[in-house]
Amino acid sequence: MADAITKTLRAGLPDRYLTPDDIATLFSVPLETVYAWRKKHTGPPGFRIGKHVRYDPAKVRAWAESLTEHSAA
Repeated sequence: MADAITKTLRAGLPDRYLTPDDIATLFSVPLETVYAWRKKHTGPPGFRIGKHVRYDPAKVRAWAESLTEHSAA
């Protein structure tokens, strides 16, 4: 599944929003890290649909690119 998520982010946008589990898999971090990022407002921007957190793949990509640009500077 992780490979499918990575491919969709590189090849184009998936036809669904990403879950916290998807984010954890994508960045190879524990799920607790994803929730800590959200709490500290340091990770990719997410939003709630009822009690569920979801992430827009385009915003996740932009967030990841901003990290690589920041570390290159």
